[in-house]
Amino acid sequence: MIQHSVFGICNNQEVHLYSLRNANDMEVKISNFGATITSITVPTDGGRDELVAGFDSLDGYFGEAYRDNAPYFGCTVGRVASIIKDSSFSLNGKEYKLTPNAGLDQLHGGPNAFDKKVWKANVLADKLEMSIFSPDGENGFPGNLNVKVTFTLSDDNALSIEYEGLSDIDTPISLTNHSYFNLNGFKETIHKHKAQVNASKALETDADFAPIGPVFNVSNTPGDFKSLTPLSEAFDKVETGILQYYIFDEAGDTLKSVALFEDELSGRKLEVLSTEPGMLLYTGFFTSNELKRENGLQYGSLRAFCCETGRCPNGVNDDKLPGTITRVGEKYLSETVYKFSF
Repeated sequence: MIQHSVFGICNNQEVHLYSLRNANDMEVKISNFGATITSITVPTDGGRDELVAGFDSLDGYFGEAYRDNAPYFGCTVGRVASIIKDSSFSLNGKEYKLTPNAGLDQLHGGPNAFDKKVWKANVLADKLEMSIFSPDGENGFPGNLNVKVTFTLSDDNALSIEYEGLSDIDTPISLTNHSYFNLNGFKETIHKHKAQVNASKALETDADFAPIGPVFNVSNTPGDFKSLTPLSEAFDKVETGILQYYIFDEAGDTLKSVALFEDELSGRKLEVLSTEPGMLLYTGFFTSNELKRENGLQYGSLRAFCCETGRCPNGVNDDKLPGTITRVGEKYLSETVYKFSF
């Protein structure tokens, strides 16, 4: 059963918090503000451990330190995740100018995008559906777009996130979830986590850390995680940690295992499965050390990692992978699963 409660008020709208719990006492909390995963907890000796960064009240997402740092904890981002360079692109012979929010570029759909909207929520037995309408011209994007995101928690500890989108004209869509994970419950940094990403290639980053450059082979680089490798090894070589978009070795849009993370301290594991062609792995170097959960749980630099599955960053301008543009009459479909072992 999915339970819900009032989470706060935003723009004179009541915001709710939904709780999904499975037979193993794993609990996932999701707010319809930004279709945001606010909490994932699992039982441990004497209590519960929190595995994602977030807040226990809506006010936490409006705090000054959070607004200044803009880490996008747990939210659904779109229309287009990651960077669109120079906030512009051409489609079907027309030039589109987008609303910038990262210098001259647009990041995660622009200002007041999906992550800052109150979504419509609908509970269907063990599924939580959230939907939103994005009108033609919002933040510069073409097309009237309807989006639905469905969350399901199974008894084998798998949190499935399914995305759907339908537009009345051709438009770019790339949706993702922006959760930050720490499998040891934020008791330490993620230095003692190991990572495996099923990808031999990635995109180079530019001077602004945007993963929009040429495709390169990751072998013998700090971001080579083709086999299970301690994150600390990468951190020893790269001061700013990992911020890299990986292109999965297995092509196609079927659900496949794309990454695995293990924590040495707790023994917990997280397997990521996705229909997407690639994933941005971000180890949170730029997350502010001022950020904490209301109970004092400490967030900050290199204390959590993101697995942002999605289409090619800046793909509207340089599409190295298929699927950046969803055509009229087509349905945008995507699924990513976070499967925990504890």
